[in-house]
Amino acid sequence: MAISGSKDLAVDTEAPLPEDAGAAPVEPAVRMRTRWFELRRDIPVWGYRTLAAGGFAFIVLSWAWLSHRDFVDPVFLPSPGSVWAAARDLLADENLWLDFKASLLRVSAGFLLAALMGVPLGILMGSFKVFEGLLQPLTEFVRYIPVPALIPIFMVLFGIDELSKIMLIWVGTFFQLVLMVADETRRVPYELLQVSYTLGARRREVLRLVMWRSAMPGIFDALRLCNGWAWTYLVVAELIAANEGLGYRLLKFSRFLQTPKIWVYLVLLGVIGLGLDLLFRILNRQLFHWAETGKA
Repeated sequence: MAISGSKDLAVDTEAPLPEDAGAAPVEPAVRMRTRWFELRRDIPVWGYRTLAAGGFAFIVLSWAWLSHRDFVDPVFLPSPGSVWAAARDLLADENLWLDFKASLLRVSAGFLLAALMGVPLGILMGSFKVFEGLLQPLTEFVRYIPVPALIPIFMVLFGIDELSKIMLIWVGTFFQLVLMVADETRRVPYELLQVSYTLGARRREVLRLVMWRSAMPGIFDALRLCNGWAWTYLVVAELIAANEGLGYRLLKFSRFLQTPKIWVYLVLLGVIGLGLDLLFRILNRQLFHWAETGKA
């Protein structure tokens, strides 16, 4: 009986205490609020979409409120109603679609050229110190030169046709992309390379099967960011003797203070950029669902 009692006592003393013993129960609402503000913690999809829609709604409501104040000149900040009326007129005009087509072709050509050249060079710079020493200082030097300052040089080199516009978008994107791809390549853990060599892989196989594939999710995200930068250089590119294009039309509207039309084209550029960014994110999740960066 004594032995049995001692065993029972030992079992009782070693029994684990409840996790929240002695603490007040946490209400579900409080737990939900604290969870939403935890660092890098996911929130429900419906909450994310509601917040995104709320952000846009706040901007539109603030815009509508400001545009009807007496101290605001409608020439500089037109009301949403006047912008909507201008949008209906422009959507019925074929010039809008011609401008969109011309700008899309220019940005796409400049961005694809930068991607085809920048990704391989960036991988080489991130993989071999020889290429880093040869190319990185030069790339860092050129990327700080303002793109508008190159307009006279590009007009002399490439003329005033489409090539000069495409090359301006290229130069504004290429050097940034090379450095970003090199950084993503350097983030590949060196232990992966050592394991690959231990398993008998050759240098070319390590570069193609380890470095390339491990860095691809980050490189794809760099392409997404640089595609956005390519669109920001559109107005600069269409300063060169353009007769159509979204950037050209913006400059023409500003010359005659047609502010509602300017806002229509600005909103259109934002919608295009948001759509392309969403497309890149979807492709990233589909192609690299196994990577952490693909979940962003």
